[in-house]
Amino acid sequence: MRVQLRCLTYATLTVAMLMTAQAVAADVPTSTALSERMSAEEIVLRLKRGNEQRAAALRAYEGRRSYSLSYHGFPSDRAAGEEVVVRFTAPESKSFEVISESGSKMIQSKVFARLLESESEAAHAENQRATALTQENYIFTLLGTRPSTHGGCYRLGVEPRRENKFLYRGEICVNAADFAVESIDAEPAKNPSFWIKKTRIEHRYEKVGQFWLPAWNQTVTNVRLGGTATLSIVYSGYEFR
Repeated sequence: MRVQLRCLTYATLTVAMLMTAQAVAADVPTSTALSERMSAEEIVLRLKRGNEQRAAALRAYEGRRSYSLSYHGFPSDRAAGEEVVVRFTAPESKSFEVISESGSKMIQSKVFARLLESESEAAHAENQRATALTQENYIFTLLGTRPSTHGGCYRLGVEPRRENKFLYRGEICVNAADFAVESIDAEPAKNPSFWIKKTRIEHRYEKVGQFWLPAWNQTVTNVRLGGTATLSIVYSGYEFR
């Protein structure tokens, strides 16, 4: 189980970067209609410009998270859960308070603790710049548009410009009205460990007042020795300060 836990710890690092890279997004008045003529470059430019304004708008918030991780496979099944209160203060301070734990003590200490630690590190300005959704870090391809709860979004393929376990490749959806990321479906740009066969990440955002914030995350990791781990995170109870 020690190898599997190490694999899961590596896999959570990309999740930590994901949650930080687009953790703040507020309304920036723009066009409210999907435009088939808009290029990927223009969409990304508006996303970047909006993110800079959004980061300045969000001063502080508190929220609650429910973590759950289940592993099925060799040498035995394991599961654990954790309830956490997160507090963010601009520009990059993020702290966590664990309010309840259940299940495997090894998962709590080796995976959940490392995930929270990694997310705190990822919040630092230098790490955010290195992993942000910008043309310096990614190549973007416009794949089309699709309807969404908030009026539709642009589908962009994202390909990292360098192999880095903190970057990812896949697809994002950018809201057409606010130019904020609605969803991310991806895998790490670089396999973080030989023992990991494949990792898939789904990340969803919701609009809370004038801000877009994380709502739900699921990461499924297949271990090379056999076994599958599913990490789920549910976000709730946002309060702005």
